[in-house]
Amino acid sequence: MSWDPYATLGVSRTATADDIRRAYRALAKELHPDVRPDDKAAEERFKKATAAFNLLSDPTTKARFDRGERRGALQKGDSGVQPALRSHDQGAV
Repeated sequence: MSWDPYATLGVSRTATADDIRRAYRALAKELHPDVRPDDKAAEERFKKATAAFNLLSDPTTKARFDRGERRGALQKGDSGVQPALRSHDQGAV
């Protein structure tokens, strides 16, 4: 089964940018490592929620994901699913 950023945030595919932001903020407040420092499961959920928010809050990567272009929208990293680098981030070290 593939990772679904909408399910991770608990929003529908028709969610607005504000809905996505509100869902992420609610999860971040609940799962942030500063709030739950010894909870590894919460830390992993926080990382996935952050990756989902980063993907869905960028119109380009969201559109790619919605069109089924998983490779263009996602990259598999060591710590789980991460959004692909945005073109303006590629020069960063």
